[in-house]
Amino acid sequence: MPIATTNPATGQVLKSYDPMSAEQIDAAIERADLAYRQLRGTTIAQRERWLTAAADLLEAERDETARLMTTEMGKTYAAAKAEVTKCATACRFYAAKAAEFLADEPADAAAVKATRAFVRYQPIGPVLAVMPWNFPLWQVMRFAAPALMAGNTGLLKHASNVPQTALLLEDLFRRAGFPEGAFTTLLVGSAEVDRVLSDPRVRAATLTGSEGAGRSIAQIAGRELKKTVLELGGSDPFVVMPSADLDRAAEVATTARCQNNGQSCIAAKRFIVHADVFDAFAEKFAAHMSALRVGDPMDPDTDVGPLASEGGRDEIHAQVRDAVDRGATVLCGGEPPTGPGWFYPPTVVTDLRPEMRMWSEEVFGPVAGLYRVSSYDEAIEVANGTAFGLGSNAWTRDPEEQERFATDLDAGNVFVNGMTTSYPELPFGGVKNSGYGRELSALGMREFCNTKTVWVGEGAATAGAGAHAE
Repeated sequence: MPIATTNPATGQVLKSYDPMSAEQIDAAIERADLAYRQLRGTTIAQRERWLTAAADLLEAERDETARLMTTEMGKTYAAAKAEVTKCATACRFYAAKAAEFLADEPADAAAVKATRAFVRYQPIGPVLAVMPWNFPLWQVMRFAAPALMAGNTGLLKHASNVPQTALLLEDLFRRAGFPEGAFTTLLVGSAEVDRVLSDPRVRAATLTGSEGAGRSIAQIAGRELKKTVLELGGSDPFVVMPSADLDRAAEVATTARCQNNGQSCIAAKRFIVHADVFDAFAEKFAAHMSALRVGDPMDPDTDVGPLASEGGRDEIHAQVRDAVDRGATVLCGGEPPTGPGWFYPPTVVTDLRPEMRMWSEEVFGPVAGLYRVSSYDEAIEVANGTAFGLGSNAWTRDPEEQERFATDLDAGNVFVNGMTTSYPELPFGGVKNSGYGRELSALGMREFCNTKTVWVGEGAATAGAGAHAE
């Protein structure tokens, strides 16, 4: 895949880049390693000033940065501005919380026959980040902000269709004051990931992307004995029970399915509705979806912009056609418009069955699958009946059902009476084929730390009984 900015609203190639040579890659890794040796010796207070400066720059340059993201991958300008603001918020969160998250944690010294015992969190070195195009700033920032504050350095292999956003991120951290090489963009294709992750100076990797990409990264990292965090695909359930506020549920369902033009791992994709309210919800939901305006992502009146690539648009249409050919019903949408750009209308498909691709595959666009169930148990069976387990939504005003959903939904995130989203304050990640490890919160910062046990005794006599080293 060429490294190029192609406007998905027009299909026009605006800017292209030559991939880095082997020598350039090696030099970038060397800079990241040297920067790590410098950064790990700085104080948290110093890193706090740099990360706060990055937040200031993001806020000052929000509109320009948002326009670039919209041009590269097609999200609406309003959504792009919100993404920039969210990144600035994450920078300020980790700048303020790093001292707390990285503080030594005391242990019971007496229980382990020590005068002092504690856990210390320390950085591990350069981390490779392989990131997707759908949230080209936020996906990177939720790794970069905690990693840099912990004292690690970052090597970014971004998606090949958002090179300008990738370069902007490198420039952002440099201008904020971080040492040269603390955050470096690698303009390379996927074939170079093995080379980078196999380098002994690179200590870990984080990836947000497809199952296939996750398996590839995990295989390399396993061979090299390196830590990974993987956030992979999702086919998130959105369960609606009889006690739900149907008007609110249908409204939020529309946003949950079509956020980011439907291209979000945590977008609700499978709408599982109790038979008692199925018809009423389906009517409301289809009406909301039909009312969304598809068009120029820079137009403030546009709700849904183009898909990021022609191949992505063709793939979701093939999934819809497969369902229809096997007996599914389209309540709205279902046919791409003619003309330039990679647009697809908000679509609702029902009467789905297991033999249809939409039943088991992630649909990465503004297409919703609607499922009728007759009980709570059947809702859970359908919701969990997928290889994925990233986010989930449940709509019910019954307190007992709320508690049961929180336990029974097999996902890394459960949102009750609300839309799945990510917050710096809460851990984020999945189970099953949606990956492992966690981003955000204190857990996200510590994923790429050496969790070091420190035991202090008075001398050999105090430690004496310890004939076993482990």
